[in-house]
Amino acid sequence: MLARLASKRLLEIRQAFRQIPQANRSFSTALNYHIDTPENNPKVPWEFSEANKPKVNEILSHYPSNYKQSAVIPLLDLAQQQHGGWLPVSAMDAVAKVIEVAPIRVYEVGKYHLLVCGTTPCMIRGSREIEDALLKHLGVKRNEVTKDGLFSVGEMECMGCCVNAPMITVADYSNGSEGYTYNYYEDVTPKRVVEIVEALKRGEKPPRGTQNPERVNCGPAGGNTTLLGEPKPPPCRDLDAC
Repeated sequence: MLARLASKRLLEIRQAFRQIPQANRSFSTALNYHIDTPENNPKVPWEFSEANKPKVNEILSHYPSNYKQSAVIPLLDLAQQQHGGWLPVSAMDAVAKVIEVAPIRVYEVGKYHLLVCGTTPCMIRGSREIEDALLKHLGVKRNEVTKDGLFSVGEMECMGCCVNAPMITVADYSNGSEGYTYNYYEDVTPKRVVEIVEALKRGEKPPRGTQNPERVNCGPAGGNTTLLGEPKPPPCRDLDAC
């Protein structure tokens, strides 16, 4: 009952808002949502071109099959390129269908998509605190976009470097789908992920990989404590002759 009343009230607001002259609406941010027009509404047919369908599959191949939603920004960028520089709502709906999410998840994305690893090793090492630090610093909830349109925060399963847990990835689409990068930041802390965000805001590219100054790649922090030299050979290589 409440859902029907809310839906009816929203429809009334939309109908009233459409009566406001376009000039006034263009200066208003009080009600920020899509307004259907003859050339831009969900009923206008839209799909990826035959030339772009292989690109869609190539983009999807970068992500686990159960995390297709991580491909939302490069697919939106591809759709925008195909449509001549802007995104109709039907194109966004087409992307939502490809990645199997509700359309609202496609309407709200950022230029830098921050994904926190939520698999067990990272969770044990504090990934929930990492996510909380990002959401608090950016002032958003998971899958929301910041007001400046720069950042959104999501979760991804297993980024493949459990030895350097916890970690995040930054999907950087500031240069479009052809020039986007996918950078992993390992051994992060709540303080360090905030520093990474601030560096991205300044247009900097923080060094990727481990953020632990005592670690080299995936080696032990502080250096090796075993196998410091050549191992000694067995006393007799021909075991049958020993």
